[in-house]
Amino acid sequence: MAAPMELSCWGGDWGLPSLHPESLTVMAYAKFSGAPLTVNTINKSWRTPKGDLPVLVSEDIVISQPAKILNFLRKQKYNADYDLSAKQGADTLAYIALLEEKLLPALLHTFWIEAENYCSVTKPWFASRIAFPLSLYLPGKMSREALNRILLTKGGPPLYSLTEVEAQIYRDAKECLNLLSKRLGTSQFFFGDTPTTLDAFVFGFLAPIYKVCFPRVHLQEHLKQLPNLCRFCDDILTCYFRLTVSGHSPAGQDTADANLQKLTQLVNKESNLIEKMDDNLRKSPQHPPHKLTTLKLAAGGEESSPMSRLSP
Repeated sequence: MAAPMELSCWGGDWGLPSLHPESLTVMAYAKFSGAPLTVNTINKSWRTPKGDLPVLVSEDIVISQPAKILNFLRKQKYNADYDLSAKQGADTLAYIALLEEKLLPALLHTFWIEAENYCSVTKPWFASRIAFPLSLYLPGKMSREALNRILLTKGGPPLYSLTEVEAQIYRDAKECLNLLSKRLGTSQFFFGDTPTTLDAFVFGFLAPIYKVCFPRVHLQEHLKQLPNLCRFCDDILTCYFRLTVSGHSPAGQDTADANLQKLTQLVNKESNLIEKMDDNLRKSPQHPPHKLTTLKLAAGGEESSPMSRLSP
């Protein structure tokens, strides 16, 4: 029996299982390869790794960084690239390098450097998942690390100013998106009808750009002009994460039913309490019996009690 594997990663929103590109890449590859990962999303935990997510733990083995995690999964016989030729394997490495060089800087800038996006979306979202007082410090640290990473790769001559760097990284990102769109064409995935490592990386990079509702959507607008890449993201969300294009899971109906059941239980408890009060009043010699109004169903099946105004 294979050792259990647990993945710690950032959680999701806007219809995504994770907002974090590296976490999303590993989660997608696990789905493609059938790896039985137990996913633990970070939520108000003091054990939050400082910039190391995602982290895979299997017995006494701890692995971070997507490439190393994917290599470990392949060694455990969970290989999404089993049917690829040597040339396709080389193409995979080349396109992943292209993503990291051309698209990643713009993705980091969109999330962590663009002031309006960072202040209204990125910082509050990540801070809400981190325990106090780390929530006051860690988002700023992640923003500084993103800027340093951008300047390290893009800040040399002839680009000396931040404005020049920003203009260049978005030109590079749009060029990368165009190349990916041309390479994908009308195919479902990049190497036919079966997803591979390349599809996991492309999905991890594109889906946050495509789905997160930022006030500044410069790169998102360009991506949405490439319908095959948008369809690619939607298909993976629908087929592998059981999410519709609108971001709702079929489990959402189960949640609504469970909430409705809880509400019904509360109403029943209230009804029982009223009945007991009625009995006690009838038995009391100090007070004449009063007939209390019990719960009645209004037209349409809604309770006339104030409890009916509670949202599930």
